[in-house]
Amino acid sequence: MAGARFLLQRSTHGLLLLSSRPVPAFSSPFLSRAHRLSPGDDEMYQRTSVSIMQKELDGGVMIHSYSSRGFNIDGNKVFGPCAVLPPAILQWNVGSHKDITEESVSLFHMLEPRIEILVLGTGARLERINPSVLALLKKKGIAVEVQDTPNACATFNFLTSERRVAAAGLIPPPVSTALDVTQE
Repeated sequence: MAGARFLLQRSTHGLLLLSSRPVPAFSSPFLSRAHRLSPGDDEMYQRTSVSIMQKELDGGVMIHSYSSRGFNIDGNKVFGPCAVLPPAILQWNVGSHKDITEESVSLFHMLEPRIEILVLGTGARLERINPSVLALLKKKGIAVEVQDTPNACATFNFLTSERRVAAAGLIPPPVSTALDVTQE
């Protein structure tokens, strides 16, 4: 009987009988729902471990405000036109929407990781961009959204909050006189 396993079974008359049928290993009276597995119980037992490869970035760069002089981007005051890239904020050497050329947007298609969408803010009004510039960016696989600067700032913030890989080229809107009160 050495090494043999026996199973206690109840007969139809309520008596306990010893059976010599082979007993599966998991029917042991010592293994129950309350029994915790240890490395000795199961050769497949392994502790779960997690390795953090890279910390997840927070919401990314956000544009908090704009004026005729420039932008407040995450507490950084940027004067004049700027390029907002995933890792940096740079001065952008354009004076108006007419200065947005294939050369001035080359910065955006040379980035790694490649940006998905470029938001261009053209000032106080939506202005047309040279079609060759848009064709170049499309050829490079970058979607372009051209808007007036206030809407471009909001669009960029939304895309960034959605964790999209976005960049912005922004021209500050000129001083608005719409709310000025004149005295006669």
